[in-house]
Amino acid sequence: MSILKPGLYIVSTPIGNLDDITLRSLEILKKSDIILCEDTRRSLKLLNHYKIKKKLVSYHKFNEQKELQKIIKYLNEGKILSLISDAGTPTLSDPGLLLVKLCKEKNIEIFPIPGPSAITAAVSVSGFDDKFLFYGFLPKTENDLIKTINNLKNLDYSLVFFVPGIKINFYLNFFKEYFFGRDIMIAREISKIHETYYRDKISTIKLFTTTVKGELTIVLSKICTNNKQALDKDIILEATEYLKKYSLKDVVELISKKEKVSKKKVYEICLKIKNDKKNN
Repeated sequence: MSILKPGLYIVSTPIGNLDDITLRSLEILKKSDIILCEDTRRSLKLLNHYKIKKKLVSYHKFNEQKELQKIIKYLNEGKILSLISDAGTPTLSDPGLLLVKLCKEKNIEIFPIPGPSAITAAVSVSGFDDKFLFYGFLPKTENDLIKTINNLKNLDYSLVFFVPGIKINFYLNFFKEYFFGRDIMIAREISKIHETYYRDKISTIKLFTTTVKGELTIVLSKICTNNKQALDKDIILEATEYLKKYSLKDVVELISKKEKVSKKKVYEICLKIKNDKKNN
């Protein structure tokens, strides 16, 4: 560690508690010629805490493309550059991917400095299967969100998302419709004073009644076979009875509201019941 190779160092930093940083990360930051950071004000809190005084260059999603050539020039001069994000491991739903790709093209060495990540932290306490897929931030608009969820809903893995707290109810409504049969864990303020974990079934979790601040990490379980089979059985029993008295449209509306599952799901079950009756 006494002599560092020139190049780009991808340095993981705490996601909350400032003590969650590795000795190696601190050593790299101390020996960097330049530290690239999203928000210099936030990064200064960490660096001042550890008495690290280095040249900071603002590097975020709004100037990422613009700053690339300047940063490559520094690297070609043999300088040691560290890239840090506001929290966690850079390039994972954070700026840096364009820079890493360009460094690869120009044969500039890139070194990962492992450390904190909200992704692995949340999965480690979820109790869900450890075979997981990380998506990152979900689309903001309804049409794009539906397209994305349709591509993900049948994947039999744990799923990890980042969600702005202020929009949690917007996403929960779609989770209820498309991810029924799974369990959910919502991680808030990981490693901070108000660290909180909400655990429930997607079908029964309630919407938040107060504003939630910050970014949330959401982990969905694999499709729970027992949950799905039990739910399907209940719907089939209810639908069989209701269809004797009510129209298909009314039955779908009624059961969808009662069981808090998508109309599409109920419609498919009802249609199967009607078709089975015709064939028998």
